[in-house]
Amino acid sequence: MSIKRRLQVLIAAGVLPASLASAGPIAYPAKGQSAQQQQKDEGACYSWAKSNTGVDPTKVTSAPPPSGPAVGGGERVGGAARGAAGGAVIGAIAGDAGKGAAIGAVGGTMVGGARARQNRRDAQANAQAQSQGAMDAFNRAYAACMEGRGYTIK
Repeated sequence: MSIKRRLQVLIAAGVLPASLASAGPIAYPAKGQSAQQQQKDEGACYSWAKSNTGVDPTKVTSAPPPSGPAVGGGERVGGAARGAAGGAVIGAIAGDAGKGAAIGAVGGTMVGGARARQNRRDAQANAQAQSQGAMDAFNRAYAACMEGRGYTIK
């Protein structure tokens, strides 16, 4: 199966996002290689790039999102505690520390949840950048192999 066909199958199966697959190198048989020879070379270069870089494109692109506490796990608890403490101080000044603490805890929980969502977005962006870097390394190795076998790569 050619690399192009393999990528099409992975996209159709939902394993590989089209945005990453489209970034891969395309090989043109510059020395008149047959379709059968090109398929053989693509398979060999795919395996070589995979073993040389340590990157398996099917695993890089299907990696689960970073795991961690549920949105707002530790951040919400911490936010609630800080909010309750601050609210108790303000409530004491106003004459009802308990009510102030309750209001502060609710506000702190909301702030903690926002912080947790931002942390999750940052982790996902980092994971995506690492995946893209791994795919770039794989694609460079694959392209070098195919060029060495007489193909033009774009």
